[in-house]
Amino acid sequence: MNLGDIVRIVGELPCFDLALLTQAFDDRREGIRVQLSRWMKQGKVIGLRRGMYALAEPYRRATPNPAVLAGRLYRPSYLSGLWALGHYDLIPERVVRFTSVTPRVPSRFENPFGVFDYRNIKQACFFGFASTGVAGQDFFVAEPEKALLDHWHLTEGEWTTERIDEMRYQHVARVDAERLGRYAQRFQSPRLDRAVQRWLRMAGDAEEGTVAL
Repeated sequence: MNLGDIVRIVGELPCFDLALLTQAFDDRREGIRVQLSRWMKQGKVIGLRRGMYALAEPYRRATPNPAVLAGRLYRPSYLSGLWALGHYDLIPERVVRFTSVTPRVPSRFENPFGVFDYRNIKQACFFGFASTGVAGQDFFVAEPEKALLDHWHLTEGEWTTERIDEMRYQHVARVDAERLGRYAQRFQSPRLDRAVQRWLRMAGDAEEGTVAL
């Protein structure tokens, strides 16, 4: 196995794992791992997390998109929370940390493409996401309503009217009120139910022009 073989097999992929290479080559797993470690030290391969890699420039033919990597580094998961709210332009800030939710144990990875946080959510609440694409690569992201609920659920404390106002939510018409309420019921959380009611009052005021959003 040489670098040319790797480029030929994974050059079009945003990332690849050790399992793929062990299936593609006759080399022993440990030998492949050692060779990858050498290439990482030489700057030819980038380590994304244990057992997962990307080719460095100029060897790769596909530039890894961090949003796509978020879904591949830890499965199953989907992007949500503040990152998804920024993605939908529901908050004014540009969010650079990639927050995902997963039914697995929480985890966190840092690599040259960003910081990737994975927050635990119970299996019954692992819903409300869809596939979207960027530059021909697909990733899973929460729907706007679920992104709000996930953020409220995973952030401690009561979501008071003042706290909701401090978030400076914008373009609130992009959130479907009926879907937000229906999704909230599945959490079976009085705290979330209260947050939804306060959000709906705020959104109603925004539509009437009584608040600036």
